[in-house]
Amino acid sequence: MVELNKGLEYMATRKTSSMKASGVKNPAIITDGCNPELVKGADFDGIFEIPIIKAPEIIAIPKAIVPFSKMDKVNPSGFAVCEYENDIEFADLLRNPDAYVKQFKKYQAVISPDASLYWDAPFAAQVVNKYRNHAIGYYLQKKGVYVIPNVRWGDERTYTTCMFPQPLAFAGVEKNSIVSIGSYGVIKTALEKQHFKAGLKAMLEYLTPRVVLVYGSMPKAIFEEFEKKATFYRYPDWTTFAKTNKTKE
Repeated sequence: MVELNKGLEYMATRKTSSMKASGVKNPAIITDGCNPELVKGADFDGIFEIPIIKAPEIIAIPKAIVPFSKMDKVNPSGFAVCEYENDIEFADLLRNPDAYVKQFKKYQAVISPDASLYWDAPFAAQVVNKYRNHAIGYYLQKKGVYVIPNVRWGDERTYTTCMFPQPLAFAGVEKNSIVSIGSYGVIKTALEKQHFKAGLKAMLEYLTPRVVLVYGSMPKAIFEEFEKKATFYRYPDWTTFAKTNKTKE
């Protein structure tokens, strides 16, 4: 864990002051896209220096999970907001998380973003998306939103030490607490199932979470052998949920 606050504060101050003169409302997008102001005050984990999302003092279990693009269709009470959907559906959150802080506070929890870690993407791009997921998760947490860390892995490069001494997928997540994972849409093929199960095993061993929220199905072939490793809570995907529950038009 390293402290980079002074450098980040300098970057954010210098960038903002120079760009404001040009009338740019969100200078971070124009300059480097990494929004260093989001992680002011953060602690950073490991060789990838991923912002740490702190484990909550009290583990709160949401009664349901709603995707970001559908959150206006439910009564916020008891719901957690997730981003287990196409990245374009929550692009506005990635661009301007501050615009959603007030709205997010109405919900029981927000699961940190799930910008994709595509297997066929360059590893550098996967690191960028992992960083961005945590930068926004940390920022929302700092603003008073109850944040549950999302854990997403791709192929073995992200959940093993075959390339680096620390698995990228688990960086910035504190151990022995609550995490959320998404199976929806990512366990269709044999290879997808193989990587998902191997990543799940690695996650349970590395993070030893007390509670795991699962958005999507929990096939026995993948989950059964891990049932005693943590307490799992399964949540249906939005399509399934909307068929059996009343939602707003």
